[in-house]
Amino acid sequence: MTTNFQSVDYGKEGPLALIHLNRPRVRNAYNTVMRDDLYQVLEAVRDDPEVRALVLAGRGPDFCAGADLTEFGTAPSMTAARRVRWERDLWGLFLGLDKPMVAAIQGHCIGSGLEMALLCDLRIAAEDATFAMPEVRLGLIAAAGGTQTLPRTLGPGRAQEMLLTGREVKAQEALEWGLVTRVVPTQRLEEEAREVAAALAALDPAAVAALKMALSHGPDLTLTQALDLEDRLAQRLLQARPS
Repeated sequence: MTTNFQSVDYGKEGPLALIHLNRPRVRNAYNTVMRDDLYQVLEAVRDDPEVRALVLAGRGPDFCAGADLTEFGTAPSMTAARRVRWERDLWGLFLGLDKPMVAAIQGHCIGSGLEMALLCDLRIAAEDATFAMPEVRLGLIAAAGGTQTLPRTLGPGRAQEMLLTGREVKAQEALEWGLVTRVVPTQRLEEEAREVAAALAALDPAAVAALKMALSHGPDLTLTQALDLEDRLAQRLLQARPS
């Protein structure tokens, strides 16, 4: 069964949550309606014990071509429009989700679209996928985590190149850089993403949640603190196992 919001479709397939950005006529551009729809959907995923993994994809030929610039024209200024768009902490909801997330990326994955994909645990790209962070060309910077998540994924050198130049990176180069996990034929993209997500859903959810916590919190700690976190998480899992 699929629930159709105004800009997002949400369905379940066994233990999988299937989320599709659904504004194909504007390349699934991100706006405040999509923000609110995604917020409701991710809350549902978070609170549903039947869901063990999720796939995030886009309807039509594109994943997400970034912010909907036409929305800027309805606000007093571009700054005001941007502030409204980030009033709800959708990105914190992404980060706080302890279930594995797989992004299935085709066509354009630009700006806030790439920032959404970077908040997923694994990124699978179609052969036609194109990635870019063009905000600097508009006199802006990425404002949904891109200046932090991109360097953590690519390292500072390649992240700086993308952020400072805004140049496009094609799928094969994205794979070589480590921006995506694998590249597959476009017609197999969603099937591949669902297979990967299903394998993740079959894992012990407590172990997956602990691993996600170690991976997300560890880089912000000293090595000693990170090793202590790892030990505490491992001990907690061992103690929870039946004797």
